[in-house]
Amino acid sequence: MVYLKSLLFTLIIPGTVAVSLPMWAAPGRAPASGAAFAAGVAVVALGAAIYAWCVWDFASFGRGTPLPLDPPRRLVIRGLYRFTRNPMYVGVLTVILGQAVMFGSTAILGYALCLAIGFHLFVVLYEEPHLRRRFGTAYEAYCAQVHRWLPRIPPLP
Repeated sequence: MVYLKSLLFTLIIPGTVAVSLPMWAAPGRAPASGAAFAAGVAVVALGAAIYAWCVWDFASFGRGTPLPLDPPRRLVIRGLYRFTRNPMYVGVLTVILGQAVMFGSTAILGYALCLAIGFHLFVVLYEEPHLRRRFGTAYEAYCAQVHRWLPRIPPLP
């Protein structure tokens, strides 16, 4: 059941945010050609794979969904969550950036920037305080080890 709920959530929310709305931001825009189009498709595929991996970890390990009303019951710190605390948002933004490349669209790029700001505010003002209350010291320890958005780069020797 958790997999079905995750699929339905994905089709409705990220499907709208990452597919429908970017196309609305650049109506009638012809796709780029050649290497730009291929690069855009590759970036979209990468973002979709990132998102799908995270949903799988939420459902299989966390026993929950990306829907805030039905979150994972366990703190998910495996898979891509070992490198960044918010890979699902990164995946969605990657899909949108890929579309900006596919269509050569500054409007879609602007949409991605606005969405990134919205994601950041949501994470900082709602998600992180909620996770601190829910998972306590385990979440605090996780935050100390893993950056919010970008993976930690090890220092040079």
